[in-house]
Amino acid sequence: MMELSPALKKAYTQEKLSAREAQLRAQFIAWGPAIFQATRIMLKRGILDMLREHEKGLTRDEICQKTGLSDYAVKCLLEASLCIGTILADTATDRYRLSKTGWFLLIDPATQVDIDFNHDVNYEGWFSLEESLENGKPEGLRHFGEWPTVYEGLSSLPRHVQRSWFAFDHFYSDHSFDEALSIVFGTNKPRTLFDVGGNTGRWALRCVNHDKEVRVTILDLPQQIAMMKEAIRDEAEASRIDGYGINLLDAGQHFPEGRKADAIWMSQFLDCFSMDEITSILERAREAMAENSRLYIMETLWDRQKYAPAALALTMTSLYFTAIANGNSKMYNTEDLRACIEKAGLAVEAIHDGLGHGHSILICKTK
Repeated sequence: MMELSPALKKAYTQEKLSAREAQLRAQFIAWGPAIFQATRIMLKRGILDMLREHEKGLTRDEICQKTGLSDYAVKCLLEASLCIGTILADTATDRYRLSKTGWFLLIDPATQVDIDFNHDVNYEGWFSLEESLENGKPEGLRHFGEWPTVYEGLSSLPRHVQRSWFAFDHFYSDHSFDEALSIVFGTNKPRTLFDVGGNTGRWALRCVNHDKEVRVTILDLPQQIAMMKEAIRDEAEASRIDGYGINLLDAGQHFPEGRKADAIWMSQFLDCFSMDEITSILERAREAMAENSRLYIMETLWDRQKYAPAALALTMTSLYFTAIANGNSKMYNTEDLRACIEKAGLAVEAIHDGLGHGHSILICKTK
């Protein structure tokens, strides 16, 4: 059963737009690629910044002088931006001013990260979205290289693409870490922690700096373990962080044998897999848990978001997983993730919502 938050239930279960507003929304969809690129250029060329700095606005000639762009180029961008709604026109003075939407584009860090991520990582690949949906494979990844998923190719992507990918990944998790640490270390105080899909070791570092007795083992692909070791090499507490190379898509590969972890941490990790794959991973996690162990799953579940913009960003991120990442995963809702947890022989003990930018932590124990 769909578990929409109160705000999302209000937004998604009844029609709110007038016919004229609905028609405009339809045109935004039809011209979405051009709207995105025109707005990205207005940001990149600093035009929106200029308008923010000049309360009375700027003329087209002044913008041409400041940017070095031709009158033709500036006219095209300004006219498009007027219709998009990122700027406003003063017809009495022929000046342009920043709108509220333009202001949010400048000051909202999530929007800035999303724009770079979509342009550098996703834009070309989304041309193959339909093919990806049909085949269950990330067909849009091909323009970067012939890897089965983006994770195998991450270390080989162009530098600017890596930068935008990691900025997107880190932005949405890092803002939740302070609250997450208090949840993981608040009561049980684990001495051993498995960080599954630990990426570059940012969470592991936070753990060993937070608690001087905990030892963390990062489980990830061998090439990711190599990147992690390089990233944390000069950190003071890095000696309490180990790496364990594992391909979790291979159901025959298990967590470190003979070792039980007090805590197992999965942050923005399970959304990288299909539901069957999630169940397999959780079954193997259960093998590494004792009766008092706890599994902490931190995800941005789209149905638990307080505001519609967050739900929009998350459901669109599902399409990145389809076309670029792996072809078969998504940003899950509570119902789907709970089903995987229970099928794996685990039970949800508690759920903490509202961490950072819309994260939830599901605390799981063995049945």
